[in-house]
Amino acid sequence: MSEPTARAAFERAFAELPLVAILRGLRPDEALAIGGALVAGGFRLIEVPLNSPEPLRSIEMLVRAFPEALVGAGTVLTPADATAVHAVGGRMIVAPNFDVAVVREAVRLGAVALPGVATPSEAFAALAAGAAALKLFPAEMIPPAAVKAVRAVLPPSTRLLPVGGISLDNLDAYRRAGADGFGIGSSLYQPGVDVQEVRRRAARWTESWRRGNGS
Repeated sequence: MSEPTARAAFERAFAELPLVAILRGLRPDEALAIGGALVAGGFRLIEVPLNSPEPLRSIEMLVRAFPEALVGAGTVLTPADATAVHAVGGRMIVAPNFDVAVVREAVRLGAVALPGVATPSEAFAALAAGAAALKLFPAEMIPPAAVKAVRAVLPPSTRLLPVGGISLDNLDAYRRAGADGFGIGSSLYQPGVDVQEVRRRAARWTESWRRGNGS
């Protein structure tokens, strides 16, 4: 059986658990242990921001060790960054902003692009460029009421993922407003947090999502 496309892998992972683990600051020497804790906890979308130590090495290790997960990079700011991520096996290109050249390069490479947007204009432009989903960033500036308003004008199939300041306390409010998933950063992983704590945090996030989803 041939390997699924990145888009197909994204859709499958999103259906299992639409939470992106953002591992900012991850070191290569801890990548496998942290990745293993997350995958065991149900996470299938893993992002290593490019401002982490040796991020491409960590991404390559995670890709090889966890084929059931879709692994990629965050803070992808240039087309060259996207190319470098793809070269080590990363198939998810996440950015804090919308840069049409980055999205188009991700699409050209066969990766999925999740650009950061904060306005309807950026959202429509990103979708037109080929974005697989939209990262609403920073979520601190896009409260649930704003998510609801944006959701009302976008195509129903658009996937909206608030990122930044998302916690177990505000998760349900964003979901009710129309969020389809989330990017989870420091409340899931921070440099210095041990593997067992990451495992406990992953379990809490997974349980909270599935409880709210009626699972």
